[in-house]
Amino acid sequence: MRIAESELIINSDGSVFHLHMLPQQLADTVIIVGDRGRVDMIKKYFTDIEYETSSREFHSFTGKYNGKRMTVLSTGIGIGNIDIVMNELDALANIDFNTREIKPEHRTLTIMRIGTCGAIQPDVPIGSYIFSKYSLGTDGLISWYASRQEVTELDMEKALMEHIHIPEGVDPRYIGLPYIAKASEKLTELFKDCTVQGITVAAPGFYGPQGRALRIPLALPNMVDEFESFNYNGERIMNFEMESSAIAAMGRHLGHECGTVCCAIAHRHHKASNPDYKPMVEGLIKIVLDKLSL
Repeated sequence: MRIAESELIINSDGSVFHLHMLPQQLADTVIIVGDRGRVDMIKKYFTDIEYETSSREFHSFTGKYNGKRMTVLSTGIGIGNIDIVMNELDALANIDFNTREIKPEHRTLTIMRIGTCGAIQPDVPIGSYIFSKYSLGTDGLISWYASRQEVTELDMEKALMEHIHIPEGVDPRYIGLPYIAKASEKLTELFKDCTVQGITVAAPGFYGPQGRALRIPLALPNMVDEFESFNYNGERIMNFEMESSAIAAMGRHLGHECGTVCCAIAHRHHKASNPDYKPMVEGLIKIVLDKLSL
């Protein structure tokens, strides 16, 4: 079936609409970061840079690390941008831009996000590298796609909703139903020896959705404490960030190996942060590059 011009917009140079990448420029291994500046932090480790392009918050290049061809791409902040990135990366890999038809043979990408986060558990200190074995989305994105139940952890979702207390006077219909998606088993195993692993909350905002109140009171004032005490078959909620759930859920829908690993630069339980976190992120970048180039 031909995909209409309005559904997949291709620029006049043949590149995909938002990312401005051509199909041949995409490597099988993709590292995504939120911050545009982090792309340059990673690029200094690469050789044989094939191309580099920028459009809005999306800055990308493809090159080689230890002889392994990889693409590095900034996504900006938030789940909405991940919806764009995941769909357009998959389109570059699995849709013929000339015929606008899905290719007969599926191409599987490895997509790994390197980010920063806030830790929740008292025993997980600032500076920890946290791998999102499961990601809890509070944004509702995956419910806009069919067969949501096939890519999410329904029993864990039910247990979470039974654990969270909805205060009197708050209509539960106005609290977004969460979804929980599992990361790639391959990547989970690959990073098992160098990260703390558990459940990550991917929030649709930095303040209220992560339990921060400045001048507007919170609907769920005890949310962070209740996330901290949640335990499902030994899996605990480790951290907050803003993208991992969409990466995990859409990756499962689209048939890609996807994962998220973040450096904890703040601690919600201890109410502490480290603004001088760049050396810790540099260390995480090097670990991810070495692991993905094996």
